[in-house]
Amino acid sequence: MRQMARRSFVAGAAGVVAGVVSTVTLAGDAFAGPSRRTGAPEHSRRHVVRRELRGMWVATVANLDWPSAPGLSAAAQKAELIAYLDEAVDRRLNTVVLQVRPTADALWPSPYEPWAQYLTGVQGKDPGWDPLGTAVREAHRRGLELHAWFNPYRVANHTDPSRLAATHPARLHPDWVLPYGGKLYYNPGIPEVRSFVQDAMLDAVRRYDIDAVHWDDYFYPYPVAGQVFDDDATYRKYGAGFPDKAAWRRDNTDRLVRETAERIKKIKKNVQFGISPFGVWRNASTDPLGSDTKAGVQTYDDLYADTRGWIRKGWIDYICPQIYWNIGFAAADYAKLLSWWSEVVRGTEVDLFVGEALYKAGDPAQPAAWQDPAELSRHIDLAARYDQVRGHVYFSGKDVVRDRIGAMDRVVGDHYRSRVRPPR
Repeated sequence: MRQMARRSFVAGAAGVVAGVVSTVTLAGDAFAGPSRRTGAPEHSRRHVVRRELRGMWVATVANLDWPSAPGLSAAAQKAELIAYLDEAVDRRLNTVVLQVRPTADALWPSPYEPWAQYLTGVQGKDPGWDPLGTAVREAHRRGLELHAWFNPYRVANHTDPSRLAATHPARLHPDWVLPYGGKLYYNPGIPEVRSFVQDAMLDAVRRYDIDAVHWDDYFYPYPVAGQVFDDDATYRKYGAGFPDKAAWRRDNTDRLVRETAERIKKIKKNVQFGISPFGVWRNASTDPLGSDTKAGVQTYDDLYADTRGWIRKGWIDYICPQIYWNIGFAAADYAKLLSWWSEVVRGTEVDLFVGEALYKAGDPAQPAAWQDPAELSRHIDLAARYDQVRGHVYFSGKDVVRDRIGAMDRVVGDHYRSRVRPPR
């Protein structure tokens, strides 16, 4: 989920896939466990492994993960995509979260939006194959879930509408678009915009056997110092009855979430709806219901996204907060946030998956904890103490593959010794 900035926000400022999926024993099935004495299969005893989601994000924006570069041949693009799916199986993961609508464009033949430029290098140019259709088919052949990851409002990572495809909706409806922070965004306060982005995303739900609709943390854009998201005119037109612009903006985001949730279930009841927000809803110093953190960004106040409220109202099937800090980090302690999110989902039917910052492991710019290959494994150990935590998702695909200091190897060796099914 993220343009580089998305995942790098800080608080306070090995094997070949089995040919037939049915031969793979997964969680929710009984299976023969190893004998404690000999390590050999003990067929007289049957064990049931708890279902959990084990996922990885594969980002397409700016060719962050895939394709490795724009303009590759269709065969090369497909081979790279398949390699990620095979890597997921080798790591005994069960879910791939593929970004299919990175910048108000599409990785499938959409009647609403142009082909993504990250495929061919030219927005709107047909790549000669159907990446989303292929991803769904090949993921399911390998026993993987495919969660289609959409970004609702980001239009471009620049502010020049003339660089968009001639048929791009943002060019046909320039009044829908606002520049901010060097990027273009659809204006969430315009009802026609909310309806359109839903139509564009839900086209994929109708046409493909995806397992979930997945959103990242971009709603209203992250604050940029000294800049204003200029929706004053929209507020004057549509904001009557709200105490202030912040309440109106939150209602706009609420409407997008609630309406999308309702529409997904009307199309296909079995398709899940999950959101992966920035890890802090509100600091306790702002709201006693918030977490014991000192984060520089709060989704409720800065992104106008009431992530806690969506859980409590039952609008989503799962929440996957990006708890992208180490255990003991002063401004946003992984352990404290894990406990807080567990309490938020307690008593609801919303699954809690944890977004994990694999990309930080071994990065010399990160704190000392991230130089230890065991940090992420300790996250999984800690999460195992909370029944509400039903899995983890790792950012991002290329980091799962290169595994700079062996942190993913450590997680797999310590915790993923057999394949399991995701919760349903």
